[in-house]
Amino acid sequence: MAKVQVPTAVVAAGGLVGGYATARFTKKRPLGGVVLAVAGAVAAKGWQERAGGTAAVALGAAYVAAFAGSHPLAKKVGAWPAVFGVAGAVGLASWAVADRRP
Repeated sequence: MAKVQVPTAVVAAGGLVGGYATARFTKKRPLGGVVLAVAGAVAAKGWQERAGGTAAVALGAAYVAAFAGSHPLAKKVGAWPAVFGVAGAVGLASWAVADRRP
């Protein structure tokens, strides 16, 4: 059976969006944090395997910065636009660094 590899860009962006959605709709912020953390760990493993340790550290820092940066950004543009914006940025960075390689 062939192993299906989900692009790390999808995992990272999905973790940011899914973490926020989980927290918002369940009204349980820690549960959203679990989704965010699990997706981040899965993405980090993929970054390490595909692009190496330095890239994994840089992309992990971008993931955490996106999460933190979405909060003040949400005050200016709204929660969902902020989450989608930072998720898109992290997804693009992840694709550029780790996923576009054959």
